[in-house]
Formats: sequence, C-alpha cells, structure tokens
Amino acid sequence: QKPNLYVAVTTVAVGNATVDTYETSFGIRSLTYDANRGLLVNGEYVYVQGTCNHHDLGSLGTAFNTRALERQFEILGEMGANALRTSHNPPAPEFLELADRLGFLVYDEIFDCWKTQKVSNDFHLIFDDWSEPDLRSFIRRDRNHPSVVAWGIGNEIPEQNSAAGGTIGNYLRGIVVAEDATRPPTAGMNTASATSAFANVMGIEGLNYQGEGLGNSNNSAYPAFHSAHPDKMIWSSESSSVLSTRGTYIFPVTSGNNAIVGTGSGGDASASQVSAYELYATSWGSSPDKVFVGQDRYDYVAGEFVWTGFDYIGEPTPYDKSRSSYFGIVDLAGFKKDRFYLYQARWRADLPMAHILPHWTWPDRVGQVTPVHVFSSADEAELFVNGKSAGRKKRGESQYRFRWDDVKYAAGELRVVTYKGGEEWATDTKKTVGAAAKLNITADRTNIAGDGYDLSFVTVAVVDANGDIVPRASNNVTFSITGPGKIVSTDNGNPADFTVFPSPSRQAFSGLLLSIIRPNAGASGDIVVTAASPGLPSTSVTLHAT
Repeated sequence: QKPNLYVAVTTVAVGNATVDTYETSFGIRSLTYDANRGLLVNGEYVYVQGTCNHHDLGSLGTAFNTRALERQFEILGEMGANALRTSHNPPAPEFLELADRLGFLVYDEIFDCWKTQKVSNDFHLIFDDWSEPDLRSFIRRDRNHPSVVAWGIGNEIPEQNSAAGGTIGNYLRGIVVAEDATRPPTAGMNTASATSAFANVMGIEGLNYQGEGLGNSNNSAYPAFHSAHPDKMIWSSESSSVLSTRGTYIFPVTSGNNAIVGTGSGGDASASQVSAYELYATSWGSSPDKVFVGQDRYDYVAGEFVWTGFDYIGEPTPYDKSRSSYFGIVDLAGFKKDRFYLYQARWRADLPMAHILPHWTWPDRVGQVTPVHVFSSADEAELFVNGKSAGRKKRGESQYRFRWDDVKYAAGELRVVTYKGGEEWATDTKKTVGAAAKLNITADRTNIAGDGYDLSFVTVAVVDANGDIVPRASNNVTFSITGPGKIVSTDNGNPADFTVFPSPSRQAFSGLLLSIIRPNAGASGDIVVTAASPGLPSTSVTLHAT
C-alpha cells in the first residue's frame, strides 16, 4: 500500500515565546474487525498476509539499523506480505515508522510470558510490578502509528489453560481498552480451547498452529473458535513453522503435502540441513500447502502470520548445534528460499510468475528419480525435460504447487510453461551448469549516504562460464575494500556456518554470499568492494558515498 501520512505539530509557548515544539506523524484510517469477513481497512477487505519477525538483523546483530530493516521490508513486500507481527516484544520505534511509510499492518506485541515462567530469568520475575506500567507505556508510545491494528498481550502463555489466564487476561485487557479502545487485544494461543477463560477475554482470537491442525493432524480449531466467538475476528497469529535450508534438496521427497522433518524425512543431521522442497515442518507445524488448505476451507479466517519472514539468530530447530533458525521464508543473509515463491504465488496471484525447483545440476543422480515442483498462481502447467513434455497438469482444488514426482535426472534443461484462463501465463527454466569460472558481484544500492549509518548489501554469486549460478558452489571468498567505508559483516545464509560475522572471508553457500558495507561518517567519494577467490578472477563493485 501507499499510505498518506500527516504531521501534527505541538507547540509549547510561554506568553508569545515558543519554548518547545514536537512533531507527531500520524495517519487517518478506519479499521473493522468482522467475524465473518475478516479485516476491513477504510471499508475495504484486506486479507492478512503477514509474517512473524524476530528483532535481529541477521549478521548485523540486534542493534537497530534503518536501512537493514527497510531491506527486509522491501523483500517481504516483493513477496506480497502486507502485515508484520513483532514477535514477541515491542519493536524499535523506527520499525513502526517504516511500517507506516511502506503501508504494512502491524500486530504490535509486548509479552511472551506473564506470571508463570518459560525460562528462569524471564519477565515472570517482574510481571507484578511492571506489567501495568510497561503495557501503558507501550501503547502510549505506539498508538499514533496508523500501521498498528492489534495489541498483542501474550504469546503461548502458560496460563492459557487455567483460570488465571482469564483473570490476568482480563486485567491486561482493561489496561488496553483504557489506553486505546480502537484496537483490540489479542494473543497467540497454541493450546487454549475455544471455551477457555483466556480465549473469552481476547478481542481477536489468535491461533498458533491450531487452525491448520498441529503436525500431520488435519483437526482444525477454526470451527470451534468461530462457533464459541461468533462476534470476534479470527486469524492465525502464528502459522506453518516449516523448515528449510536455501538451495538444499534431500531425497526421497514425500508424496504428501506435509511431513515432519527427521532423518529420512527431509533432514540431514550430519550436515545440519533441511530440504528446500518446503514440505518438512516441526512436530507442531505444517507446510504452507497444508496451512492454505485450512484457510481456504474456512473463509472467515482473516489471514495469517507465518513463522517466520526471515531466519534469525538462535532457535535452530531441528539441529540445536546450529547458529540460526531454519524457519525463515528468506535466509539469514536475505537470500530468498524457494518458499518465497510459493507465498508470492498465493499473495500476488495477479503476478505472472513461475518458479522451478530444484536446481538441475545433479551429476550424482543420473537416472534417479528427482521430483520437479513448480510454484505459480497459474491453473495449468506443462513441464519439458530436455525438450520433451513430462505432461501438462491442472492445479486441482487444495493444490498449491504443480508436481512431477517421477522425473528422472538427466543433464540438460527443465522448462515450464504455465497457463491461466487458457492463456500463457509465465515460464521458467533451470539448466545444468558447469564448473565455477568467475564471481559475479552486485550491490543492492550503489549510491549511499555518507552518514556512518547507511548500508549497501553486496552479493557475490559463484557462476559458470555462461554466468549461471553454480548451485552447490562453496568456494572461499575474501572481501576487501578501498575508500571511506568498512566491511561490517559477511554471511552466506547457512545456519551451520560458525564463521564469525565480521570475518571478511567466508565460503559461499549454495553459490551465494553477502558482504554488508557501511560508509564512514562524513564520507564522500568512491568505495570499491572487491571479492577474490582462489583460482577465479577477482571482481569489484563501486559504491558512491555522498
């Protein structure tokens, strides 16, 4: 969305002399929470296409940087996301300023626990003393932001199944209503029943994983909650928890639309990797395909917040020895996983797009079954393997990908042609590539502010002689810099890589790696970033700081 924002100027005067002024950015909009239709913004239905977001900024760590978060929002917006959940803590104020400007809706959250602990040193220690002042301060700070559509007062709270859940929930609800009666309180419920005291006090019924059914179960909680609360909007406050490692494909591939990750089921414990066919979830989670089935079956559901938009530091389920999570639609470096295109096909259904997976460079799989999947909003697709049709398929009800599960690998080319309404919609191609021959370097922006805060995200791809990314390349690459700037960090998106983030040298992962460049404060002039790798010609990109 492209919102209109305004500024209110508050002036304090003594006599005729102004002693202070304060500017408050705000927007004007209406919100309707309809139990049967979902969320209406300015009277128009908006399906919530959201992601949950941890506070870290990948290899930069947790200290806030405007450009780093703006880049994340831009990537999510390209996918079709229109909503953000600040799981599970108040965001930096700049988070909301960006959301206001870029037109995202925000589920603004404060507590991850109440009086009962999740870990020994969490907020339960100070809940009695600080829950009221913190909640009031939180709402007062954020309530002028038009992006905020709900106040999150708890996530998977241990009290949700007890009488205390209703008592404490009602206490917190009272504070929310006193501070802002225009936006309802909500919480992420992963075990609470529809008739619980906890659910009764919420203004929006938020279900964590219960809507699509936990794990391989198809037992949805949506009908029970809709029946028990016919006047309240329902959304999936946390959905999916599918796992994957960008560019990694593990065989065989499940024939179903969902599977629990493990050895022999999309997981490789020895390498700490999870298959990017995007079908393998945690024991409580579900693939996107399974989530979509539940949401389409119950059209009163307002939408979802996917766990998570980006991989983040910590919580490396299912491999606890890794450095970062596998949950993200986008990896820690900001590189898109295949899942990005599955959500884009659903959330931007009017965008002509087709995406083939996996890559098609498998010298060790000649003659072996190597399933080919395609993500697209098209209703038909025909796959060609080395010029020969593997069949034209129609997408059936409750199907969100095209699958050719019996393709046997032979070097060459995959090409898909998709159709919508009988007309050609979009195409995609995957080719067998050669050995690494050179590095390709690009910057997300070459003109940056020399203020000591702006950033340029520089990507290096290991490519063959034709310029195609070598999908399993792991060449070691070293970055260097000349001019008024600094290499802040590097990354490759591999959750199992423990190379320290400030290191200028790092292996590529699935053919890609990233360097983040910051100009010096007061910088002006060219900053040349060079990437070098043994046996390959070095390459560089020039940034301009002003």
